[in-house]
Amino acid sequence: MSSTSQPVQGQLHAVHVLGTAAAAHVSSLAGGLVARGVQVTVCAPAAVERDHTFGGSGARFVPVEVGRGAASDAPAVAALRAACADAGVVHAHGLRPALLAALALSGRATPLVVSWHGGDAAPDGGRGGVLLRWLERRALRAASVVLGVSSESVDRARAHGAHDVRLAPPAVPRPTPRPPRPPADGERHRRKTRAEFGAVDRPLLLAVGRLEPHKGHQLLLDVAARWRALDPPPLIAIAGEGSERAALERRIEAERLPVLLLGRRDDVPDLLAAADLVLLPSRWEARPLIAQEALHAGVPLVAADTGGTRELVGEAAALVPYGDAAALADTAAALLADPARRTALAIAGRAQAATWPTEDDTVAQVLTIYDEFTRP
Repeated sequence: MSSTSQPVQGQLHAVHVLGTAAAAHVSSLAGGLVARGVQVTVCAPAAVERDHTFGGSGARFVPVEVGRGAASDAPAVAALRAACADAGVVHAHGLRPALLAALALSGRATPLVVSWHGGDAAPDGGRGGVLLRWLERRALRAASVVLGVSSESVDRARAHGAHDVRLAPPAVPRPTPRPPRPPADGERHRRKTRAEFGAVDRPLLLAVGRLEPHKGHQLLLDVAARWRALDPPPLIAIAGEGSERAALERRIEAERLPVLLLGRRDDVPDLLAAADLVLLPSRWEARPLIAQEALHAGVPLVAADTGGTRELVGEAAALVPYGDAAALADTAAALLADPARRTALAIAGRAQAATWPTEDDTVAQVLTIYDEFTRP
């Protein structure tokens, strides 16, 4: 449902355009901008509002199906053109939202800011790779300024001909406040969560992300297959939904793998508290949210060394080559057998997290950029 709040004359009106990715970041950013007197309209698929309730932060929400199918593009462009009619700045998050926003702004002088989070532009071969590169060039060259969330994103945007590119790593949104638990209650809750998953007497490893091919969950099944002969075998729990769910389920059942598909979850902090390790096998990530959440929580992370992950985590995580199931399995198993190393990574993770931008830092940087393009 759309919020009824309307832009007020004299105030900066910023329209944010996004698909299903980056919603947590945009929710945080929208709330910070509203708190500083900016009128914010968020244009995104209706499902995004159900999950993040932008109206609760004072932003106006307009449902626009910024999807991946060409059939939805014309209605989306028309809806965006109407929503952006009195915008002082339009801020798109991702390549397809940026391309649709550029089409909607055709003939207008409204500045377009593009945050390139990178998840929709993972390197790919064949026709898919050609299309992604075309989208990259069109979207990035249309932007007044491109905000790359990692140094690699900045370099790629410049290589594609973007006119003005800046490094702008977004802050990890604060987790939903939860009533503090006494240490004993926290440990009981942790044991209860592990018992629900059947991991009372064996290691529990957590992965969080959409069940899509580039997220690498098939690789986690390869890892689980390597551990099947262990007694007891570690359990891998995967939180998320997506197009690969049926294929993953079939393989888990056929090979009797120690893997649970948890579906979409809104209790990631509790899952992290119960986990021994977090696994991140993605083919490409710019600034992965689960990596930030793991380090903040002090849970050791084993991740594929791709995209901006190394820049994000520094020395505070164990990195392995992408696609190497043996390296991922062996590195995780070595950590499970080394409590001192896990403790060291937990301490290093929290220290690394303290160096990242805060939500206030992110809002301040974005406001400064808006001011460049909107002041008289």
